[in-house]
Amino acid sequence: MLDLKKHKIVITGGAGFLGQFVQKTLLSHGVSQGQIFIPRRKDYDLTCEANVIRLYEDAKPDVVIHLAAEVGGIGANRDHPGRFCFANLSMGMHLIEHARKNKIKKFVQTGTVCAYPKFAPIPFKEDDLWNGFPEETNAPYGVAKKTLSVMLDGYQREYGLDSAVVLPVNLYGPGDNFDLHTSHVIPALIRKCIEARDRGADYIECWGTGSASREFLYVEDAAEAIVVAAEKVDHPAPINLGTGSEIMIKDLVELVTKLCRFKGEIKWDTTKPDGQPRRCLNTERAKKVMGWQAKVGFEEGLKKTIAWFESQDQVREIRYR
Repeated sequence: MLDLKKHKIVITGGAGFLGQFVQKTLLSHGVSQGQIFIPRRKDYDLTCEANVIRLYEDAKPDVVIHLAAEVGGIGANRDHPGRFCFANLSMGMHLIEHARKNKIKKFVQTGTVCAYPKFAPIPFKEDDLWNGFPEETNAPYGVAKKTLSVMLDGYQREYGLDSAVVLPVNLYGPGDNFDLHTSHVIPALIRKCIEARDRGADYIECWGTGSASREFLYVEDAAEAIVVAAEKVDHPAPINLGTGSEIMIKDLVELVTKLCRFKGEIKWDTTKPDGQPRRCLNTERAKKVMGWQAKVGFEEGLKKTIAWFESQDQVREIRYR
């Protein structure tokens, strides 16, 4: 087991939604703030190798937790397949190569549920990861992330670089991205419902048919899993992070509208894609290898997320007008 209290840690994407909770979790595990280095994009564009080299020179880390990604919901993935493939591949490739050169003790890679085949058996098991092509909308992002796990496997076998690869399902929670075009389904839906409720709208419009299913993981649970992986896992065999429970999008919409107190109609735009038909993870490997399982119930997590968003009136005026 790696004692993180004794090491310097770089968290790429550490100022983002998940990264802020990973920071808090590290502190709760006894790591001091002075041991943590958060590269900001304005200072270190990690798609550029020279900036990755400079990051390692400046921070001198022993552990890298790679959370940074360019990603979004169905709309963003459909609009930027090339960028998402390039950015995620290049960031990971440069960071892993120079982790090797700098003799990093542990590299933690966050993968994605989007890497699974479009029609993988439910619940998704890690051994099925390569048994088919991902859902087309998410494929460039998913394949990029999946490729990095192969790189880490090769780097451990050839160079002895210890690493962990975790595959979280869609995350949600306070501080999420609530932009309607780039966010995932839960924050986008919460924003739609609250803004429609506040202006007295008669309906909201949702993409697709509502027949697809998804699994969601509260961000604090994900952060705990990532820190535990940094401590306990030293081989890049992928590990699913989720709750093992799925919900149909139609049922999700009805639940969120109820919790947001929106009384209007729900209209479905069936010209828009549903995305992958189903997503639900088998999480037995996480329990066996890390002793981890999710703790926050779905409705409890939704209530916390909605309460946070409703408390951000000034932020919403600035960011979302």
